[in-house]
Amino acid sequence: MSCSADDSHGANIRCFGVGDGWPAADRKPSSFLFRFRETTLLVDCGDGLSSAYKATGLSYDAVDQILISHFHSDHVGGLSMFLQGLWLERRQKPLTIHAPAAGLAALQAWLEATLLPPELLGFPLHWRPLVAGEALKFEGLNVTAYPTAHLDSLRHRLQPRYPAMCFDAFSFVFEAAGKRIAHTADIGTVEDLKPLLRQPVEVLVCELAHVAAGPLLKTLADSPIGKVIFIHLGREFWSDLPATEALIRRELGAMPFVIARDGEQFAL
Repeated sequence: MSCSADDSHGANIRCFGVGDGWPAADRKPSSFLFRFRETTLLVDCGDGLSSAYKATGLSYDAVDQILISHFHSDHVGGLSMFLQGLWLERRQKPLTIHAPAAGLAALQAWLEATLLPPELLGFPLHWRPLVAGEALKFEGLNVTAYPTAHLDSLRHRLQPRYPAMCFDAFSFVFEAAGKRIAHTADIGTVEDLKPLLRQPVEVLVCELAHVAAGPLLKTLADSPIGKVIFIHLGREFWSDLPATEALIRRELGAMPFVIARDGEQFAL
């Protein structure tokens, strides 16, 4: 399933960070570059993205859009440094950031607090709210965001005291050239998989940290999925990869899968 770093003709995903949010010496937090023929999207911007991106040698004009699934720091903590890199590398191409609506103002304030106001960046930066079930239409690509329950427990616990916090979280479905690719980001229940798997998907990029492995793997085994790329493994799964691979194989049977590492790239 893997492809070479210079495979720019077909759709692929590059894993900048596959970590689960805990401090780790061998995994960066979540960040993924989805490249389709006409459109390249960065999904989440975890810490370490800036150096990981620089190491690829990719142009700083390569990213067309950024999608932020939710506002946990392991998914958004590297955003300001990455944008600083775009400024210093003299990007001029416009960039749009799509994120949960209630957090957009906080992101803009954060950039100002880190001395990155719009007039300094040197390129137009646009902000767009993610709307559940509404397709974002790009050249040759549609992206639909689906809400997840990942932050529901925090919402119940913290929202009364912090009403301005954004507790919305999303998964994504990419549709291009007649194919469907799904990316869970972080989910809160196996029910969150239903809208992603309502129709067959060629590739599912799936976390394995926030939902019990048994029910999740059973749901995948019973679904029309071509391949699974597992990311965001919980520490207990990452610490014993042979046992984790054996568990997945037992549950998925013949369904192809891979456990992604930082820096790997896979054909979609």
